[in-house]
Amino acid sequence: MSSIFASLRLYNYRIWFIGALVANVGTWMQRVAQDWLVLAVLPEGSAIHVGIVTGLQFLPIVFISPFAGLIADRVDRRRMLMMTQAAMGVLALALGALVLLGTAQVWHVYFFALALGVLSAFDAPARQVFVSDIVPTSSLANAVALNSASFNAARLVGPGVAGLLIAVVGTGWVFMLNALTFAATIGAMLAMKSELLQRRDRPVRAKGQLREGLRYVRGRSDIITIMIVVFVIGGLGLKFQMTSAVMAHDEFGMGAGEYGVLGSILAIGSLAGALMAARRQRPRLRLVLGAAFGFGISSGAMAMMPTYELFALSAIPVGYFSLTMLTSANAAIQITTDPNVRGRVMSLYLVVFFAGNPIGGPVVGWIAENWGARWAIGIGAIAAIAVAGIAALWTVKREDVRVRYRLRQRPHLLVQNRHEQLDAARAREELRTQEGVNAGSAA
Repeated sequence: MSSIFASLRLYNYRIWFIGALVANVGTWMQRVAQDWLVLAVLPEGSAIHVGIVTGLQFLPIVFISPFAGLIADRVDRRRMLMMTQAAMGVLALALGALVLLGTAQVWHVYFFALALGVLSAFDAPARQVFVSDIVPTSSLANAVALNSASFNAARLVGPGVAGLLIAVVGTGWVFMLNALTFAATIGAMLAMKSELLQRRDRPVRAKGQLREGLRYVRGRSDIITIMIVVFVIGGLGLKFQMTSAVMAHDEFGMGAGEYGVLGSILAIGSLAGALMAARRQRPRLRLVLGAAFGFGISSGAMAMMPTYELFALSAIPVGYFSLTMLTSANAAIQITTDPNVRGRVMSLYLVVFFAGNPIGGPVVGWIAENWGARWAIGIGAIAAIAVAGIAALWTVKREDVRVRYRLRQRPHLLVQNRHEQLDAARAREELRTQEGVNAGSAA
């Protein structure tokens, strides 16, 4: 099996991957149905309401995730995830029933978005670090990337299916179908073999454990840089579900089917980015920054596309760079973090990543409503280029990064911080010493 899919050799991860793929299809179907319900079905809906729904869905993560990360470090993560997944299924079922009965209003969607956000705040940190319970550390980067590949393979199918179902049977049945897909994740976790899970020491309940996680992050400038980049881009740039809905509906005069297709096309690039990331054993900060800059350039180009067809094609590089950035950021933090604080560190990462949504969602929605959908995409592109450039300059200065081009040696472009320069110098010295020993022996 190719190194890209190496983690699928492991029984527990293989079961998890299949269950998550089914659930992810349902998640993408619900995202499309929810945005379309608020934008085009409910009489009082608008782009601003879509932005508020997005903000409400991510607001609880900002306040609850630090505590949820601590809980994820302390408890059986598999049981925790089964509980959150079951509760999310009930919410999808209830919202679907309201829509089918014809009684749904915008405030109902607000409520369910907020409730889903509360559950996601507990689910996300446990889900992020549960992969480290399934695979050994040597396979962690590959497994994290394959998780992203699963999420984006589902994006190829989910939005398109949702668009067709909305056109044929309406949004209500999409929510009902999504409720059923949560059973796949629960079934996968029940089917896992407990003896194959990785053993870990759970921290005993004590005072100051949240502060311990904060102190750890404060001492890691690389993690802080990653968090700043994903905060800005997550808040203003990664709003494709909202901006593409407004572009399809307002700018190009398209329906739900064409809107769903946009999400699937974006997933082509996202899936490619995730699969490329699966080949990298140790993603680094410079890859995160390079991908962030690429996302800004490709988003700027997308905002200027004159036709629906060109806009759809431009989604491929946007998806590629966004997933390369997010997968590399996730893996870089998890691999380099002490396992005893990994849940707390990842919860802080999620807080920072989603903290921009309660502000950025309504702001981008307001821009789309007042300045047009193209500016809603363009503001994210400008923000991504700016934060990537500033972070790169700060990193070069702080870490004493040196860039060299070597014509006759691979890799041709060599980028090293001071720690990597010392490691390389030691390796060269050891090589010269070994060559001297070999020469002496031959003489």
